[in-house]
Amino acid sequence: MTVTGRLEAVALDAPDIEKLASFYAELAGWEIVRKDPNWITVRTSDGQEVAFQLAPDHVPPRWPGQDQPQQFHLDLLVDGHEAAAQRAVSLGATRLADGATWITLADPAGHPFDLCQRDGVGPAMELFAATIDAPDAPALARFYADLLAMEVTYEGPEGALIASGARNVMFQQVSDYRAPRWPDPANPQQAHLDILVDDLDAGQARALELGASRLDGGGERFRVFADPAGHPFCLTC
Repeated sequence: MTVTGRLEAVALDAPDIEKLASFYAELAGWEIVRKDPNWITVRTSDGQEVAFQLAPDHVPPRWPGQDQPQQFHLDLLVDGHEAAAQRAVSLGATRLADGATWITLADPAGHPFDLCQRDGVGPAMELFAATIDAPDAPALARFYADLLAMEVTYEGPEGALIASGARNVMFQQVSDYRAPRWPDPANPQQAHLDILVDDLDAGQARALELGASRLDGGGERFRVFADPAGHPFCLTC
């Protein structure tokens, strides 16, 4: 039997999750749907979820470069990216770089994110993708595509994309990639994916078969793994 998971959420680490969740909810027009002392979840207009995990010893990334790498970033679609960038700065973001049709900023916890121009996007921003750094982007894309029953829809020199319906995950090629070493705060994960499975034992067997490694930690309803590039992820049920 082939066991596949469903992408439940991308979770960003932060020392102040109330502040970070409120930042994205206000900036993007998303809704805070779950809160506890260690975890807050916001939901996008199309039902995707972004979570914020309390990490009191969080070491923020320093973008660009690999001394303290970003590991993950969010790509957000908005009609009027310049005005949105100015609003983000007023809410506590830091402007980092400008591209042809995108602006890179750091959120209040230091995580880079991109505001990408897309004509016709409604009043709420759309989450186009969580983007994961990788030393071999196509290989990591195929790993997650197999694990999540998603399709590899693009491979190129700069990265790869997998998709299923409105959900996308991108993988960015990084030549001098430095892997996280969870739970070492000096080499933090910065973010991770939560993947929902029907059965943890079967999900674990499938993840290991595809090239994941089991990590310490977990509980009755979740287990922690590292993908082939070293990024932690959780299987949950």
